[in-house]
Amino acid sequence: MSTIEVRKLTKQFGAFTAVKDADLKVDAGEVVCLLGPSGCGKTTTLRMIAGLERATAGDIMIAGQRMNELPPQKRDIAMVFQFYALYPALSVGANIAMPLHYESLSKADADARVMKVAKIMHLDTVLDRMPNQISEGEKQRLAVARAIVRDPNCFLFDEPLSRLDVELRHSMRGQIKEVLQGLSKATVIVTHDQLEALTMANRIAIMKEGVIEQIGTPHDVFAKPANVFVASFIGTPQMNLVEADLTSFGDGMAAVVLAGQQVSIGADPGVSRLKPSKVTIGIRPRAFAVAGEKARDTIAAQAELIEPMGAETLIHARTADGRDIRVVVPREKRVKVGEPLHLRPDARQTHFFGDDGKAVRA
Repeated sequence: MSTIEVRKLTKQFGAFTAVKDADLKVDAGEVVCLLGPSGCGKTTTLRMIAGLERATAGDIMIAGQRMNELPPQKRDIAMVFQFYALYPALSVGANIAMPLHYESLSKADADARVMKVAKIMHLDTVLDRMPNQISEGEKQRLAVARAIVRDPNCFLFDEPLSRLDVELRHSMRGQIKEVLQGLSKATVIVTHDQLEALTMANRIAIMKEGVIEQIGTPHDVFAKPANVFVASFIGTPQMNLVEADLTSFGDGMAAVVLAGQQVSIGADPGVSRLKPSKVTIGIRPRAFAVAGEKARDTIAAQAELIEPMGAETLIHARTADGRDIRVVVPREKRVKVGEPLHLRPDARQTHFFGDDGKAVRA
């Protein structure tokens, strides 16, 4: 069975802890993305799974067997690196076939497997070319083809699309996702690009300073962030996180003093557990409605910068007490710099975080 599991995985470099007590399980056919900013420990975690780094503590299980002491070549994994690492003196076909030299296959069987993978990755027309004679996108597809030509226990991808331009990244995301869906292998992908994670993964593990902050489906980590860090990291434009004073809660409404204004906002019943206290309120830029001047329970602000984004417009607004608020409105909604705005948050997309930074939910 193709599975990956790490239990309390820890990696220390001297006094520095790069990964701390990471728990993660990836089932057969599942794609899990390790997502986070540079230096958060995601690549170190992947390298420990691959056997390229030795774990300080914890267990690494592949296909149900403990792998901690085994070298990379004994773990039966296929890995795609950020840098293609192609053999420059070998043709595209020979690059794909290289991993098969370690298997007891006849030439006919090896050729058939190479051609099958080449067709999947749309490389069948360039098999005789050298790596310096193909495009960047074809080089990336070649690196993936060389990994999937085998039948390993699992696949590991280390930022596989980071060297491609925007258009190629978009097409490669779809191609890699399509290929992985048909392989029934546990797959871990490391990326710092949230769009890659949201579009390619079945689940996302978000890391910060060596700790996995939240594991969930793309929908869950976006719609139900576990804490302030996840809320700020997932979503473009970034979620508005505004400190406020919670004064009372009743009938599903939280009374707060936000940006110097008394506002009632629909809130999760779990907010009732909080005594009057400081809270952080998270509101997605697309979760605001621009209301009329006399509308109640709105946040008053002034438009300072307008950024057209095609079908939508991003407005950078500032409240009277100097807080920045990002608002996304349809292109048809005309707003001018200096115009006063009255913003009503959508209760269904408003998040409350306690003074510990954790989301408050029933």
